[in-house]
Amino acid sequence: MRLPVIFLFFFVGGIEIASGQDGDQTPAIGIKGTKCYDDFLRPQRCKPEFENVAFGLQMEATNTCGDNGPTEYCEQTGVAGTKLCDVCVAGQHQARYLTDRHNQDSPTWWQSETMLEGIQWPNQVNLTLRFGKAFDITYIRIWFWSPRPESFYISKKTTADGPWIPYQYYSTTCRDTYGLPDMQHTRRGDEARPLCTSEYSDISPLRGGNVVFGTLEGRPSAYSLDATPELLEWVTATEIMITLDRLNTFGDEQFGDEKVLKSYFYAIADVAVGGKCKCNGHASECIDLVDDYGAKRKVCKCQHNTAGPDCNECLHFYNDAPWSRANTTHAHECKRFIPSEKIATSARQKIMVAAGTISQKVIP
Repeated sequence: MRLPVIFLFFFVGGIEIASGQDGDQTPAIGIKGTKCYDDFLRPQRCKPEFENVAFGLQMEATNTCGDNGPTEYCEQTGVAGTKLCDVCVAGQHQARYLTDRHNQDSPTWWQSETMLEGIQWPNQVNLTLRFGKAFDITYIRIWFWSPRPESFYISKKTTADGPWIPYQYYSTTCRDTYGLPDMQHTRRGDEARPLCTSEYSDISPLRGGNVVFGTLEGRPSAYSLDATPELLEWVTATEIMITLDRLNTFGDEQFGDEKVLKSYFYAIADVAVGGKCKCNGHASECIDLVDDYGAKRKVCKCQHNTAGPDCNECLHFYNDAPWSRANTTHAHECKRFIPSEKIATSARQKIMVAAGTISQKVIP
């Protein structure tokens, strides 16, 4: 019996570090956002609620069973010579099932074509998820309906028009396949780089295997995130891509038996991405904005006199000091610029009012 492990969230610089995994369900969401002003109306760092960023978004797949006609496939049973076969037809296992509500009692999953159709190294299958804006990512969890791959990796973009950046590699042959050592920790000063691990690359279990990538796990500066610009950039993503490189097999595919080849394919029941809308500590919520063409995207509802999709700049005329990200000790609220002559004039007027020389009414 597989025991579930509960997700624990540690708050570090506005980012949650996820530890562990839920055996069957998408991790619980609902850690609420925080206020941008305290009860005395003093500015403070704030953040939107923690959410499953992937939920309900359309994921794109470069290969799906049934799209090129009915695809016969056979399930691995773990019993030699015994395989249960079925046919995948168009629309049956689409990519939209990767990010719908994950329910063990009524499972849905995306599925690729089989090894018989050429799904195996060096042919890749890519699954791409576009968020529409930047998010601070805490974890990515993949729940496999098939055995987990022997080799695959996750990459990300930090801007919509930027390059793909490797995020994490998984392989039983890290050095041979990806040219990286098998390790789970980085060194201080060299933390914004991908690692490769063999931890999740065993063919067992045949169904229900999880892969959990914590973006800050194994990085020494995780608990001083605000003071580590490279890690702040590391957790930022506008898109993620899962690249499936090599299927896990029992080695029986080398004989070319069609029924055996039909039993090897990729299938994923759920992709969850835990994170927060990236607002740089200047917004407590992210709202949906619909453009003139009807397209919907999320934007930060900025406070602290900030503006921009990520609250990444000051409002016009609120540039008395350079924009800065809010942190635990300073909200870095944008201040309105007041010319020094006006400040001096206002001070003189207040002195004259106190002396009874002029009326309070004449002060603008």
